[in-house]
Amino acid sequence: MSENPSNPSEIAEQAAVINPRLRPVIYAATSVLLIFTQGLGMNFVPVNLPQLAGAFGATTTEMNWFVAAYMAPFASMTLILIKVRTQFGLRRFAEPSIVVFVVASLLHLIPHNIYSGMAVRFLAGMVGPAISSLGFLYMLEAFPPALKRTWGFSMALTCSLSMPMVARLISPPLLDIGGWQALYAMDVGLALLALAAIYRLPLTTIQRAKVLHWKDAITFPLIAIGFGLLAVVFTMGRQPDYWWLESPWLGWCAAAALVAIGAAAVIEVHRDTPLVNVRWLLSGEMLRFALVALVFRIVLSEQTTGAAGLFQSIGLLNEQSRGLYLVILAGMAAGGLVSGAILKPERIRRIHMLSLLCICAGACMDGQATSLTRPENMYMSQALIAFGSVLFLPSVMTAGIAAALKRGPTYITSYIVVFLFTQNLGGLMGSSFLNTFVTIREKFHSSLLVERIVMADPLVAGRVSQLSAAYGRVLTDGVLLKAEGLALLSQQTTREAYILAYNDVFLAISVIAGAALAVLLLRSAYIQLKMKFFLPTNKTGEPVSC
Repeated sequence: MSENPSNPSEIAEQAAVINPRLRPVIYAATSVLLIFTQGLGMNFVPVNLPQLAGAFGATTTEMNWFVAAYMAPFASMTLILIKVRTQFGLRRFAEPSIVVFVVASLLHLIPHNIYSGMAVRFLAGMVGPAISSLGFLYMLEAFPPALKRTWGFSMALTCSLSMPMVARLISPPLLDIGGWQALYAMDVGLALLALAAIYRLPLTTIQRAKVLHWKDAITFPLIAIGFGLLAVVFTMGRQPDYWWLESPWLGWCAAAALVAIGAAAVIEVHRDTPLVNVRWLLSGEMLRFALVALVFRIVLSEQTTGAAGLFQSIGLLNEQSRGLYLVILAGMAAGGLVSGAILKPERIRRIHMLSLLCICAGACMDGQATSLTRPENMYMSQALIAFGSVLFLPSVMTAGIAAALKRGPTYITSYIVVFLFTQNLGGLMGSSFLNTFVTIREKFHSSLLVERIVMADPLVAGRVSQLSAAYGRVLTDGVLLKAEGLALLSQQTTREAYILAYNDVFLAISVIAGAALAVLLLRSAYIQLKMKFFLPTNKTGEPVSC
């Protein structure tokens, strides 16, 4: 189909496809389909690393390269896709994108080793942003202009944020059916449905403009290399086989990323029509925005990294936590509905405060976990965190886009750089930092617990004897029995150390959220005092702009 069909029969055919009353529902459903297609394909690997490691005959560390291979291009592709979409039109952007995505999904079904699997994941990461952005646009298409930045943003981001939990819910039965191939057979089916939907349901055409410049071919690869290397560093740096300061190549990657981003910034500063407006990004307004978004994104890693990691250390898999994931999805749905109903520019600061309050309370409640804690004990706390997370993201996106549009449409791509860094790389950063914190605190708690394990202690000796009794029927050697008892006690000690470490993470997140909330309250009070005592007032006594 052409971008602006000139054939009257073609126009009539497109107009007759959809009943005007059903149009919003159909476009919203198409958006959900596209977001599910991209989101499940993205999250099937990270939420099933131990299971997929067995299927590929690899270690969990090696399987994390699949995550790094996907995120390396995913972290930056949206930046150039915005310009491609503007210059060539939505149809010419959407149709090739979904075709390539279908091909990438089909390649997942071909038996391959870990290296070819990484290549397939890299290709999927390149086309993933195109599908997620189309899902976003279809959701906006479902709402009238007045509701696009409220209900449109809220519903699209709610669906996007829920994808890790949906992937955890549907993965166990699919893995039981056919392992890796079953996961991506479903993704192929969704991609084919999305292909039909995109070809059948055109989006509202946008005005084309020649926005691509030959210098973009220099700047974008530098940004892509920088963001991609940072994605690899944040994904692999926390792995025990590498660790942050133990593998020199991690340092070289980080240094190369900084050089590439710095070189891109130097080029952009001297351009008349930059791809990224560096001066604006370094302004106080955008630095505050980036800091707020980054802190929120790190705090929100509590749900995907903290709670999931805690139950994994206890020995619970996705299928044992199904009820918790359903509660989290319900909390996200509630957050999306509330966000759509109350989101207005003048309420953004109060929405952020409410979001931080929910996250702070939920994380504090999680900080009391023990070895007897089960998913049902965290229903309330995780629902609060899910509610707060979905409440936050639409408001911060609305604020950022509003700030960009005040300066002109060309600033949108600059805003996207900040949004991608704080959300994509910020998510990896938050997950890496939390996992690193867990590892450090686990070693600390293990050392304290091990110091108290001495066989001269009657309680320790009795515990070892009790644990070794399970092997009494197969082992008659007392020394071996004692060794088995000590091994089981060591496993229990490690488990308890991990639980204590995760409690430290939950409490640290609660403190960070509380500190951020305090900063917002102080800033709000400062602004109110400034408006009251320092800004000029009109005849009614209301403050006016200087």
